[in-house]
Amino acid sequence: MAHGIQRVAVGLSGGVDSAVAAALLLEQGLDVAGVTMRIWDGRPLPAETGRHACYGPGEEQDIADAARIARLLGIPFHVVDLAEAYNRDVLDFLVRGYRGGMTPNPCVYCNRHVKFGGIPRQLRDIGIPVDSFATGHYARVVHDDARGRYALKKASDRRKDQSYFLYLLTQEQLATTRFPLGDLTKSQVRELARKRGLPVADKTESQDFISGGYHQLFEDIPCPGPILDEKGRVLGEHDGTHRYTVGQRRGLGVAAGTPLYVLALDPDRNAVIVGPETRLYRRRLLATGVNWIAIGAPAKPIRAAARVRYRHHEAPATISPAGAGAVEVTFDEPQRAATPGQAVVFYEGDTVLGGGTIASVTD
Repeated sequence: MAHGIQRVAVGLSGGVDSAVAAALLLEQGLDVAGVTMRIWDGRPLPAETGRHACYGPGEEQDIADAARIARLLGIPFHVVDLAEAYNRDVLDFLVRGYRGGMTPNPCVYCNRHVKFGGIPRQLRDIGIPVDSFATGHYARVVHDDARGRYALKKASDRRKDQSYFLYLLTQEQLATTRFPLGDLTKSQVRELARKRGLPVADKTESQDFISGGYHQLFEDIPCPGPILDEKGRVLGEHDGTHRYTVGQRRGLGVAAGTPLYVLALDPDRNAVIVGPETRLYRRRLLATGVNWIAIGAPAKPIRAAARVRYRHHEAPATISPAGAGAVEVTFDEPQRAATPGQAVVFYEGDTVLGGGTIASVTD
């Protein structure tokens, strides 16, 4: 990290990870301030019932928890209103993607545009400039002197590693980013919280993106259509393509001799295409909006390990330039359920080379 950074804002989510991140930075003698973003615009959403969501009425409790943590640590606390930015850069993006037959990943866009982009900018706008911004993400940032670039790396705890969701961060953002939990495990973080008397030591993590499910964004859109096999035969009817994703098996409501899975979403026909599991395995995909971190955009094909979903393992692949901001990814072995709209992230060992949005998938 850059030398001389003393004033750091910590994004307090109201959970244990960000609380411990703030405590650790404070113990390093840094000038720490806590900040929480308000993103829910008050639109009617179901109350939470056991599963905590990032977006919705549970936000007020998170803000209250974050304020309590700040008081306990004795640090200033600020709430910044980013509801407009969240609507524009995350929710509107999500709706456009689903209407186009994609399955977007809201977390990666929230991180770049709202969390790591909007929070520091809002602090500056209200007269609270900071030298660095920290969160409770499980990832690491180091400066690669050989390449002259900041590198995003996996967390030491591979089970909690969140580098996949951070591939859109820019060099400018990484230069002033701190991840205090990058070398810790989740169990270690909870134990550190207990030792410091933090009241959120055992708080449940957010499990949903939006209270009641993201389908709440589409409730005013009546859009039933056909469920088709790959030959175009009608097997049933769906109640909105946005309710389905590639690889899904449950909830199709279609009887067949063998299990059927969602293979694709066809917005032109407003159709859900289904077939056997073997058809989920594909070798090639086109990714757009590629952001390179550890290296500049390659002028010729490179070898890397690519991950098509957060819970997937990386797999060996060749990444080839395919026009401005786009690459073609060819895997050595077919991958299951690579999904348009999701992120594909490229790794060199534990270093994130870059990543992009899956635009299309082919055999």
